Amino acid sequence: MTTETISKVPAHVSLIMDGNGRWAKERGKERVQGHFEGVESVHACVQAAAKAGVKYLSIFAFSEENWNRPEAEVVSLMGLMVKAMAAYIDGMCEEGVRFVVLGNRARLGDELNAIIDSCMERTAHNDRLTFIIFISYSGKWDILQAAKKMALEMEENPERKQEILDMGVSGFDKYLVTAGIPDPDLIVRTSGENRLSNYLLWQGAYSEFLFVDTLWPDFREKEFNDALAEYAKRDRRYGKVK
Repeated sequence: MTTETISKVPAHVSLIMDGNGRWAKERGKERVQGHFEGVESVHACVQAAAKAGVKYLSIFAFSEENWNRPEAEVVSLMGLMVKAMAAYIDGMCEEGVRFVVLGNRARLGDELNAIIDSCMERTAHNDRLTFIIFISYSGKWDILQAAKKMALEMEENPERKQEILDMGVSGFDKYLVTAGIPDPDLIVRTSGENRLSNYLLWQGAYSEFLFVDTLWPDFREKEFNDALAEYAKRDRRYGKVK
């Protein structure tokens, strides 16, 4: 399926990358090799999204729960993220890709945070595609930190208490880490698992979901375009009757 035949392109596609470990195990390799191969899939999907006219592409790279993995694997993943950002930042600048990292960055190391800040600053004015990586993120954490922000704002500005209490759904959006970013139109999870795993619980309320059997390291341009084609078939009603 080529992008030319896709009639309805989503503004925001989000990818839950799953299956790196299984991909490596099937080939008799260490789990970290699956993560390395998975980086190539990320690069392929960024290019495919930009080519298709998607404006926002986000990936779930590392959850709050992933901190419970073996320390050696966590260290390898963090090191891989550092290397990947350094390797691809020039290309993102050339291709007009804006780079954003969202999540509980207080838990990340100084080296990774410094590279993240540098990459975000260098690409801040790019507008062809916004590429978002969720690191140390969970949906429940996001909603909780948003509620805490709102409570603190009410405490610091008692004169705004009633205004804040009267706030609607769109008003609450600004407290989430995704403030200013449209909710995903399409969320794709690879490797045959059919769950959200605590990801974008608020933002995914009206997203279309697509669960595919492909392991993440094998999810490249063709698979991305197939997901766009499937999205184009969906009839989105948002609770309304058509």
